Order: sequence, then C-alpha cells, then structure tokens
Amino acid sequence: MLRVAEHAELTDTGRQRRANEDAFLARAPLFAVADGMGGAQAGEIASATAIEVLSGGLGEGESVEQQLSESVRQANSQIHALSVADDQRAGMGTTVTAAYVGEKHVTLVHVGDSRCYRWRDGALERLTDDHSLVEEMVRQGQLTEEQALDHPQRSIITRALGPESVVEPDAQTVGARDGDLLLLCSDGLSTMISDEQIAAILARGEPLKATTRGLIAAANEAGGRDNITVVLMRLEVLGSAAASEIEATQVGLDVAELPAAKAPVGGAAAASVERRMPRDPRAPTAKRRRRWKPGIGTVLALFVAALLLSGIYFASQAVYFVGADREGFVSVYQGVPYELPLGINLYREDYISGINLSQLPVSERTTITEHNLRSRSDADDLVRQLELGRLGSSTP
Repeated sequence: MLRVAEHAELTDTGRQRRANEDAFLARAPLFAVADGMGGAQAGEIASATAIEVLSGGLGEGESVEQQLSESVRQANSQIHALSVADDQRAGMGTTVTAAYVGEKHVTLVHVGDSRCYRWRDGALERLTDDHSLVEEMVRQGQLTEEQALDHPQRSIITRALGPESVVEPDAQTVGARDGDLLLLCSDGLSTMISDEQIAAILARGEPLKATTRGLIAAANEAGGRDNITVVLMRLEVLGSAAASEIEATQVGLDVAELPAAKAPVGGAAAASVERRMPRDPRAPTAKRRRRWKPGIGTVLALFVAALLLSGIYFASQAVYFVGADREGFVSVYQGVPYELPLGINLYREDYISGINLSQLPVSERTTITEHNLRSRSDADDLVRQLELGRLGSSTP
C-alpha cells in the first residue's frame, strides 16, 4: 500500500513582491499548490478559495481523477462567481496543481503553470505541462527551453481557475515506487532556477525541511521576482520485506507489565508512579558511618533490571496504535500509549493523516481514542479507510 512517509512545505513572498498570493494544502493524502493573480488582493482570495474547496474533500465521480477534477471545477465556479460579483476582483484567478496519493497510484490534476516533479533514482522528471503562452511556443518549436527562461511573456498563462465560468483541468494517474519524492511548486521556483538546479538541490539528500529551504533560497538568490511555494512529499510502499520483518517480531509484549501513564490524546489520566529515593550513604547511622559498596548481587540485579527495561522498550516499538495529535488530527503512533517517569515516551508519531477527530462520528472517535495496539498494517489500514471515507471511496 502506498502512503506519504513524510512531507515538508514552505512558502515565501520573494524579494520583489509585497504580498504572498500563493497558497498550499498539505494534508495526506491530498496536497496542492495554488498561485493567485489579480489586483486588490484578489489573487490571495482566488488561491485561498481553491485551497479551501480542495480541503473539503473530493467531488463526485467514479475515479479519483474524476473526483479531484470535479473539485477543481467547483473551485473555478466559486472563484468566477466572486470575480463577477465585485469589480475590484474582476478577472482574478489562480493556478492549481494537486496530487492525491492513493493506495497504489498518484493522481494529478493541474491548471496553470504551477508544477509537479518526481525525483526518482537520482533523476528529475516533470509530470505536468504548463498552461502558458511560452510553454505553448516551446511545444510548437517556436522557442527553445533556454529562450523560454527569459522570455518577456513567460508570465502569461493560457488556463487558470476563475477568469472563465468553465475550465477543464489536466488529469493523470501515475505509478509510484518506494522512495519517490514528489515536488509541487509555484512558478516562483521554476522560473527562477532551472530543472538542473532543482535536481542538484534534491541530490544533496538533506531532510525535507532543509530541502524546501534550500530551493526557496536558490530562487531568492536568483532574483526572487515572484512568490515561491514548495511542497515536498516522500512516498513509501508498505508491505516491503523490511515492514514484514518488523511485523513478524510483534510477539511477547505484555502491556500489563508497563507502568500506567497518560496516552497522547484522549487517553486516561496518568496514574502516579511511586519512586523511592536511595538512602544517602553519607548519612550517619546509630552505630557508625560506613561507606556503602554494592555487592555482586546488587550489581547483577541492576544489570537484569536494565536488560528488562531495554527489552520492554524495544518490544514496545514493534507495535502501533492509532490516536490523535494535539491539533486533533488522526495519527499512527509506533510504540505503546504510555509515558515513563521523567517524560520518557514509549511511542513516537509515525504518520499524520488529513482527518480530524471533529470530522468523525462518535462511534469512530471511540475507535481512535481507545488506543488499541495493532500491527503496522492494521493501523495503516484503519487510517486509510478513514481517509478514503472522507476524501473519496475509490482509487484508479
């Protein structure tokens, strides 16, 4: 099963714009970038409206391509209605490039000149075609790629959400491999640095947050003429040999032996754990002062206790549970829902979904807040079903 293992996103006004008209969505399994245009802050309204509509979930249709395309059409209708209702917003619009990570494939829906790239095996591939005047001229052989970079009409787009009452987005479904990196970006990145420069930054293999900063810094160093937005997501295919090996070790853990403590969110209140402080060996006794030395039995007992605690900890990392983070978003945690004294957690956040507890019926909320221990595949399946139930029920 395919999922987003990690993602990072960042937007920047750039060096020559006063306001940022870009907007983005980054809630698995749906990601999007929108680049607004229009005076009197109309561009900000257009891009924000597109992202708001997409945040509400998929539209109607038999396939994810159809559902996501319908959501984009709905966004176009709303933006167009706003533009004709207010003279100051007349002609406003926005680009949008959206990626939905399904169980086996990635679905892309695209309007305008924001882009989606895929980084795989050290090679960068552009998956979307710009709807721009210059790009059309390149496709027709009237311009070279190099000439297009500095063409005075490079900012003229031929398709966008808002200017017309009807728009037809490009839609496609592409395959995915374990380790694929998807990049969504506004043209504030792609018009300032070349694909070769983007590839060189991705090739560094830095953490995703550092990579987003590196891409935006490069665009600003090249002039930063426009707003810059970058969304990066690393894909993971579950069910690999490594995942199977982890699941095969999920035996022998007795949670009842763990000290009671509080769960991440929605769990029971933490029970107090009594700790006995060792007596100060320097304190005087009724007989005489004696320097305490641990005997062989004490050393062995401490050694066995350390081994036992280590075994409990490593065993706890072989199981998973579903809970909610501090913002209420359903998440998968590795470990068990307990905390040891001194704030030592026996769990860590493994995956954050795009589903909030407030969106779920009471019966489903109970399933999340009970924190039942599961295998990794069971936990992922539960969250995936919740995501599909809220954002579309079928994949291509």
